[in-house]
Amino acid sequence: MIELSGVSRTWEVGGRPVHALRDVTLSIGSGEYVSVMGPSGSGKSTLLSLLGGLDRPTAGSYRFEGREVASLPDDDLSRLRRERIGFVFQSFHLVPRMTALENVALPLLLAGVSPKDRTARAAEALASVGLSPRLDHRPDQLSGGEKQRVCLARAVVTRPGLLLADEPTGNLDSASGTEIVALLERLHASGITLLVVTHDAGIGGRARRRVRLADGRVTGDEAA
Repeated sequence: MIELSGVSRTWEVGGRPVHALRDVTLSIGSGEYVSVMGPSGSGKSTLLSLLGGLDRPTAGSYRFEGREVASLPDDDLSRLRRERIGFVFQSFHLVPRMTALENVALPLLLAGVSPKDRTARAAEALASVGLSPRLDHRPDQLSGGEKQRVCLARAVVTRPGLLLADEPTGNLDSASGTEIVALLERLHASGITLLVVTHDAGIGGRARRRVRLADGRVTGDEAA
């Protein structure tokens, strides 16, 4: 599914280069469950942004399902993100004025799905994370764990092949975090390729494959 070859990402800061990723070569097959771990500043979030098509590499090749992502036109890249990749973030990124149902249906609205179908699919996605009783609640009426479950439903409502989770338990208490990890693993069991970026060794250690970064380089890649 994912093929990175010699990928680097560099920014200019104050006239000097900052190397967020350095010569990363990595393959992830369809259906894998992979964690990416490393200290702050190791390049974890930069790698996730590249994999999700939110950023482009400075050098190297990134192929997703056989397509070269780095050179895709912006419209094609947006379509790829919308149709094939789901995102779960630490900070939720829910629209405050929208209900849980409306937040989950939003990607389908952007994809041009009919109102009837997107309502049905959003309700189904929320049911899959145990939030059917909270469809009409806005984010300020939900707990942190419930907000993250809304994010999970929103991430999978388009039926993506790849789910990227960036510190998905970072803003949650331990009980809620355990619930979210269990839901992520249930989604993976349904066939979604799952990649979790985390600093928590306990969460990262649950993955079937663990990739470690340091100073923008891959320093470890091991199977459970």
